[in-house]
Amino acid sequence: MLRLLRAMFAMCLAVVACFGAAQAQTKPKITSLGPDFPRAALFVGNSFFYYNNGMPGHLSLLERAADDANKASYRNTMATIGGSGLDWHDMDNLLRPGGLGAYSFDDQNHVVFNKPGKQFDAVVMMDCSQCPIHPQLKDAFVTFARKDSDIVRAHGMRPVLFMSWAYADRPEMTAELAEAYTAAGNANDALVIPAGLAVARVRKLQPELNLYAPDRRHPSPAGTYLAACVSLAALTGRSPVGNSYTMGLDAPTVELLQKAAWDTVQEYYGR
Repeated sequence: MLRLLRAMFAMCLAVVACFGAAQAQTKPKITSLGPDFPRAALFVGNSFFYYNNGMPGHLSLLERAADDANKASYRNTMATIGGSGLDWHDMDNLLRPGGLGAYSFDDQNHVVFNKPGKQFDAVVMMDCSQCPIHPQLKDAFVTFARKDSDIVRAHGMRPVLFMSWAYADRPEMTAELAEAYTAAGNANDALVIPAGLAVARVRKLQPELNLYAPDRRHPSPAGTYLAACVSLAALTGRSPVGNSYTMGLDAPTVELLQKAAWDTVQEYYGR
């Protein structure tokens, strides 16, 4: 009997410790890019961005649907290398005048030459899916989050970090990644897009909805759409709820993902 009581007491302590750790999660210092929200962004990262024809492109379609009067001003470009960490990218070269973003395409597939000079308002950066929490790679994440944020600011743009998600079979990564990205965002006065927390929320709300590709890491179309909705809410301050762009997903799924994205952003930023 005494042994049983001791075991139960130990379990209670463990539960308290878990909840305490969750409540002690570092809070983001930067919670908005407004009132001058960015309309053109460069996404620097890896295959988590370019799966399903590119998450940034779907974000552009969400932004244009949300603000039809200014839709021509919204554009997102991605510079990605499969499996890459931030240290694989030459940020200064990516942001050189007359380089990336010098031209884009309109709704009629015509080439549009953008105004010379600063091509982006913000640069959204994502490390490899394990780098921020990997024993041998996390120091590089901290180093390059700082270095690249400084380079982005030197080019007159705003740095943003994109919090990636846990693998399907490693849900414990969610809290670890959230802490690593939030701490890096705070250290560099950078907004953090809480995509990983939104994925965890949807998995809890509707476990049967598949957010992953067969490899259990990359996003399914629903996972990419969720990430785009979170990015819309974080970067523009606009709610994705009711947005007419659906990426071809069914209505109940779209409704779930849009609301989960908005709720996650509101909760993470403490609104």
